Amino acid sequence: MEWIEKLDGNVIVSDAQGRIIYMNEKALAHYEKDGGSSLIGKDLLECHSEASRRKILEIMTTGRKNVYTIEKRGVKKIIYQSPWFRDGEFRGIIELSLVIPQEMEHHIRE
Repeated sequence: MEWIEKLDGNVIVSDAQGRIIYMNEKALAHYEKDGGSSLIGKDLLECHSEASRRKILEIMTTGRKNVYTIEKRGVKKIIYQSPWFRDGEFRGIIELSLVIPQEMEHHIRE
């Protein structure tokens, strides 16, 4: 899974209880000031605001993804939070955070 380690974006994975079980290199570097690798094993709910905790709990209980864009210090990102499953059973949440251009082409393909 070297490709995910080297992906130019943050990848964070939690287990079904919301504990962080994986962070790729980019995520570890991005969250270095917050603890970096020491965040592995921490509860996602403890790392987020009340509004974010509600969204995380919603993903955990409904199995629906949460996708949105943000802009911070002039950098625009897409945040893609999705449940992951094994053998049809909810196993946790995967969060991808990818930098996107301020203006993006949009193609409709049929």
